[in-house]
Amino acid sequence: MENSQEIAVTQMRKSVEKLGSSTESYGCTTLMRFLIARSMDPEKAAKMFVQWQKWRAAFVPNGFISDSEVQDELEARKIYLQSSTKEGYPLLIIKASKHFPAKDHLQFKKFVVHLLDKTIASSFRGREIGNEKLIGILDLQQITYRNVDARGLITGFQFLQAYYPERLAKLFILDMPWFFVSVWKVVSRFLEKATLQKIVIVTNEEERKNFVKEIGEESLPEVYGGEAKLVALQDVILPQLEG
Repeated sequence: MENSQEIAVTQMRKSVEKLGSSTESYGCTTLMRFLIARSMDPEKAAKMFVQWQKWRAAFVPNGFISDSEVQDELEARKIYLQSSTKEGYPLLIIKASKHFPAKDHLQFKKFVVHLLDKTIASSFRGREIGNEKLIGILDLQQITYRNVDARGLITGFQFLQAYYPERLAKLFILDMPWFFVSVWKVVSRFLEKATLQKIVIVTNEEERKNFVKEIGEESLPEVYGGEAKLVALQDVILPQLEG
């Protein structure tokens, strides 16, 4: 770490203590994610970190959301978790044509946490380092108006921005139909500039080639031009999340 980063981390730790919390269990790499998300401002990063701690303790008291808590959402088999991309990031795929707006919004929020936690945990090599990221694919092929869920999308992005800072490496959006453009305009108003910069809407053959190249054919499922088979989220077993 650079000297300026070390100073910022030290200042952030002190600011967290002033707010009545502690960073004792967290390494510099975790704290750096919050600092980057708050433009290296130690006080703002500390505030964000403490809010995250409080949210985590209240919303995920067991440390993870089990399959049984989100069974209705899992049954749709709309989320897939593939092996690491070229750069070593786990690949999360969302098939929007299998999604319908949730009747139980609390369960949907838990599902967002479940899929993000599980995706990030799938990249651990023994133990968490703190700077793990993921790559996402939002597949809009064959969606109809019944699948459109602006509220759900906004919730997902808000959770990413508030509680999973600097976890998203990139998100590719595939096959966006014309009627979804107006929906995306609404959703994008809720996104921070840093989040928007990580989103690539694939619209032509050249962009699709770059998308395949960036992820790597070994990790990318056949349906997207790769060599892998689709693996449903619930079919991926992670010992650290079982219990």
